[in-house]
Amino acid sequence: MLDKVFTNNQVTIAGEVVSEFTFSHEVYGEHFYIVNIAVCRLSNSYDVIPVMVSERLIDVTSDYRGCVLQVSGQFRSYNRHEENRNRLLLSVLEFISEEPDGAKTNSVLLDGYICKQPIYRKTPLGREIADLLLAVNRPYGKSDYIPCICWGRNARFADKFEVGSHIQIWGRIQSREYQKKIAEDQYEKRVA
Repeated sequence: MLDKVFTNNQVTIAGEVVSEFTFSHEVYGEHFYIVNIAVCRLSNSYDVIPVMVSERLIDVTSDYRGCVLQVSGQFRSYNRHEENRNRLLLSVLEFISEEPDGAKTNSVLLDGYICKQPIYRKTPLGREIADLLLAVNRPYGKSDYIPCICWGRNARFADKFEVGSHIQIWGRIQSREYQKKIAEDQYEKRVA
């Protein structure tokens, strides 16, 4: 059983550190920090991926900005209560080697269950897209709830999934910036 838990959620990314370490939380006296890593796409744009790491694995007081690191771990989700709302935070949990070994620089493998009816639609330019919410089990009865997107013929295929369907997904972690309207004439830059 534990073998399955450790193979149902695997991530490998490599990229440039673009932030300092910021404190996230503490568990049983162990402090965890978040650092952002910019992973280059084939199009030469970047995905900025938050990585959560224990202070026991790396010197979180050092400035790693500009360094290229490789990260292997799991994709995790948790809700953080901020002001009057919950915010879903996604991050890669684990760490790190100094130099990439030639592995694919942004890959994720998830094995889980559809926990919300897929939403199929077309973009304004006519591209097919389907939104999925995947529950990926981990030890002690917990799960990570990870939003996933399928494109093209995969979107048409995913639209047929039913809640509870067991699926495996292989892809990459992606980020994008957007403007959130917070008042009539006021916007805030956010990252999804």
